[in-house]
Amino acid sequence: MEKSFLTWTAAALGTAILLTACNTNTGTTAPGSKVKLDPSKPVSLTVWHYYNGAQQAAFDQLVSEFNATEGKDKGIYVEGYTQGSVSDLEKAVSDAVSGAVGAQSLPDIFSTYADTAYAVQKEDKLADLSSYFTEEELSEYVDSYIKEGYFHDDTSLYLFPVAKSTEIMMINKTDWKPFADATGSSLEELSTLEGVADVAKRYYEWTDSLTPDIPDDGKAFYGRDSMSNYFIIGMKQLGADIFDVKDGQVTIQADKEKVRRLWDNYYVPYVNGYFASMGKFRSDDVKTGDILAYTGSCASSMYFPDQVVTDEDSHAIDYVVMQPPVLEGGEQINVQQGAGMAVTKSDAQHEYASCEFLKWFTRKENNLRFVCESAYMPVRKDANSMEALDEVIKEKDLKVNAKAYQCLSSILNAYESIHFYTPNCFENGYATRNILDYDLSDKAAQDKEKVDEMVAAGMSRAEAAAEFTGDAAFEEWYDSWYQKLNDTAHSNQ
Repeated sequence: MEKSFLTWTAAALGTAILLTACNTNTGTTAPGSKVKLDPSKPVSLTVWHYYNGAQQAAFDQLVSEFNATEGKDKGIYVEGYTQGSVSDLEKAVSDAVSGAVGAQSLPDIFSTYADTAYAVQKEDKLADLSSYFTEEELSEYVDSYIKEGYFHDDTSLYLFPVAKSTEIMMINKTDWKPFADATGSSLEELSTLEGVADVAKRYYEWTDSLTPDIPDDGKAFYGRDSMSNYFIIGMKQLGADIFDVKDGQVTIQADKEKVRRLWDNYYVPYVNGYFASMGKFRSDDVKTGDILAYTGSCASSMYFPDQVVTDEDSHAIDYVVMQPPVLEGGEQINVQQGAGMAVTKSDAQHEYASCEFLKWFTRKENNLRFVCESAYMPVRKDANSMEALDEVIKEKDLKVNAKAYQCLSSILNAYESIHFYTPNCFENGYATRNILDYDLSDKAAQDKEKVDEMVAAGMSRAEAAAEFTGDAAFEEWYDSWYQKLNDTAHSNQ
């Protein structure tokens, strides 16, 4: 769900952040720091988030530590509440903003993606955080992460980064090995989307050959979680912003030739049976043995299975973490995603207290402790290195999830060579991204079922799939998809 994307060079980003900060706060003391709290009468803050499991435990532990130390000294007491999933949280926030029957009031702080925060701010419900941070304080955070919180390049900061995410590729190493040994396939082939499609076809054919008495029963190799990321990042790797946003107005840039490459490297292998999406997440499909590899959020590494469990078999598996594949000839651009924290507009005491908690939570050591348990990326410049991560692990004697550590290692070791990308917000952005998320993936799943029915009736899979993958089929889908995308982006305008 990760939202609103705009690429910046490092120099341009630094300049933009500096100018934005200077427009609002040129001193070394933030205007909001003049607010005084009384430790004998602490300000109570409520935080809504979507963390669960180990992530929630890590968040709760840090909150408890804050309450017992700096919060106690300053007169701030924080309580965190998970709302369940991201969609559950977004609904709770939406209901609170609209005043739905039975809805709770907005909390003091809530996790949110940029599109949701943008919609809430249009209702004048968010606090401008720029009054509570100095230019020097903001400069300590990754420029693009801070930039995401300034909607339309204005001088008001509405979204603060606490942890970020990107995509990685994970592979079932155990079941990859016999296939690779038999076919000469290599992990290096998986560095491009075209290579993934080629390997997936080869894997289908190899698994099909294992049962010579049953034709066309090969297995899928690959899947991916976010299809909106596939479109947005894929187009950007080819030099195009699919959502070109200027002053809050969006233009859809969907060059047909570029989109055809995305079709060819997802839809075509999918209907041929080389890709699959069965469960809610692709890590679920690895567990059931339906695929060997997937592209998903780095946080999904926490859920990569330790075993493959099928009706016939159960066996332990090892894993490999890689950078996500890029389109051949395209630039190495990864998605920048992950919810930030927004502060509800209220009074100076609650807004100030909220920002003091966010500053504490994102201190280098605290931020690294949180990402160790969540497989998110740290948000401070001085925390984005393996040296910094290893240092805090050693000093605090942290027990780190091995998958989270390898995932972070893969990202942080390549951090300087990766361009992270996230589009600017626009009205209807969430609904428009949903078109990217579901239109092609739903069609692929439906057409794959039709192909399976044709194969069951006696047609070869290649012949059956050919009816869905030709030029005419692409043209028909493209025209419909583009119309939906454009109409949704510009509805109510």
